[in-house]
Amino acid sequence: MRSLLLLVVSSVLLTATAPAAERSAVGLTALHAMERILQHEAPFGASAVEIAAARNEVESFQVVVAARDQNLRVTSVTLPELVGEGGAKIPGDRIKLYREEYVRVRLSTPRAELPPGLYPDALVPFIDPVTGKPIEPFSQRRERWGEPLITTGNDMYAVPFDVFAGQNQPLWIDVHVPKGVPAGVYRGTVRVSTDKGKAELPVTLTVWDFDLPDGPTHCNHFGGFWGIASVFGVKYNSDEFREIEARYCEAMAEHRLNPPLPSRLLPQANPDGSLTIDTNRHEALRAFIEKLHVTDFEIPSSPFGRLPHSTTNANYKTVPPDQREKALRYYRDYYQYVKSNGWADRAYVYLLDEPNTAENYEQVLVLAEIVHQAAPELKCLVVEQTYPHDPAWPDIDPAVDIWCPLWSFIDRETVNQKLKQGDSVWSYTALVQRSPRYHPAYEEVREKDPPYWHIDRPLLVYRVPTWINRQYGITGLLYWSTVQRVIEPWYNPAFAHPRHFNGGGYLFYPGVPCGIKGPVASMRLKNLRDGMEDYEYFVLLERRAGAAAVQKIVDRIAPTWWGYTRDPKALYDARRELAAAILAR
Repeated sequence: MRSLLLLVVSSVLLTATAPAAERSAVGLTALHAMERILQHEAPFGASAVEIAAARNEVESFQVVVAARDQNLRVTSVTLPELVGEGGAKIPGDRIKLYREEYVRVRLSTPRAELPPGLYPDALVPFIDPVTGKPIEPFSQRRERWGEPLITTGNDMYAVPFDVFAGQNQPLWIDVHVPKGVPAGVYRGTVRVSTDKGKAELPVTLTVWDFDLPDGPTHCNHFGGFWGIASVFGVKYNSDEFREIEARYCEAMAEHRLNPPLPSRLLPQANPDGSLTIDTNRHEALRAFIEKLHVTDFEIPSSPFGRLPHSTTNANYKTVPPDQREKALRYYRDYYQYVKSNGWADRAYVYLLDEPNTAENYEQVLVLAEIVHQAAPELKCLVVEQTYPHDPAWPDIDPAVDIWCPLWSFIDRETVNQKLKQGDSVWSYTALVQRSPRYHPAYEEVREKDPPYWHIDRPLLVYRVPTWINRQYGITGLLYWSTVQRVIEPWYNPAFAHPRHFNGGGYLFYPGVPCGIKGPVASMRLKNLRDGMEDYEYFVLLERRAGAAAVQKIVDRIAPTWWGYTRDPKALYDARRELAAAILAR
């Protein structure tokens, strides 16, 4: 999604339209991946698509079908292949088409940058990823009068679709550049057929002569899928649930996110704390990790020696000796298991989430001491900022290996202190939280906003966080959920708390109305994927030219969590500069 579609990469990008001479009933324009067009907005964009990508990268663009003066019925959209010099091809199975579904923002998210209304977000695939066939439209018929209705198809589908006069229907197209294809220029044509005629849009893809790795270099944790059972009407951990869960895991991997490791594949804890390594489960786990290119391995917290969530209990930080021994054995065996399989480098225990009391800080120390005694190399992740909530509370610095502050809680000086002592820092976002009063630079940042993640904000906010992470030396990204329970999937995708947080914790739409037993991606997720791919450029350039070469470019785009660019063109230009610097080495 990086190359700015010959969107002639200037302010023209927001104003260019098809030549006046081409006043057919069908209007086609191209948009880049960080743009949105509203249903009744005057069409804008470019008259051709020009994108660029590395090998093993997914690059996206949008095509807007506009009904100029009369209603249209679109019957097909195709981009069969992209053909390069010498006959090299990017085949159609590497090109995925989606119709963008408009979803409703009924009440604004706090501090929203955009007003309530309809926004394109959900991406309805032209081809059902489960069956490999087009999604059939809803239909009812009778064989004979008086007989029961025969119902086929689905409420939500990609084609055919209607576009009323003066309205737009945007389409999303992903191009996955295969490994091994020659660098160079590839060309193709998007063809749209309607009941009022046909229209075409030329596509040019430049393949850069370097490759991205299969899995994410940027560490990440994006929650699990416990809630999907009820959405799909299946029993948790049933065979049907496992099939759906597997499709969600595959979708995460497709977007450079580490899927959660299914518990059914992990070693089993025995009553004495030791592990049973079942050969079949182990081989299935290895296959899962290799197939989905998992790069971060979360070791589940010990089922032994757990502390109560409530600190009103008199024994809130006491682990009985027998439970402690079992927990030690558990972590010792688990670390040996991951180490023997080459998974130890990025293994961690998600120790505690937001310890917001002095008692919770004491619990961090107790729990981490068990982990570190059992396996000194095993890292403990705590979702907490790099400075104390209250200086009078216990010092948890010896216990934490991976700090994970909210974006608005980040403080450069204390982040640097943790990095210098050998700790890692990840970052995360949730809801709409500004800096706390105990932030070391509170007066400076108190009224500033980081790039919160919600539908009623520009899409750029999903792409830029990896750039800002790089600015601070932060090497991981955490998000609480991709499938948070919302008020009404597809029609009011808001997490209420009690205010609406539109799209908060919700990056996948359930495929139920499309007849898909799995997830449907969002435009926000695609932009997050692009940010993860950008980070791979940072790593490649640093290896070839040093950290300073990367820093010079990142400084322009993301100086701070509150001072990042709001200009998509600047980000696209910076990405091209990164690619040029990689190619020059």
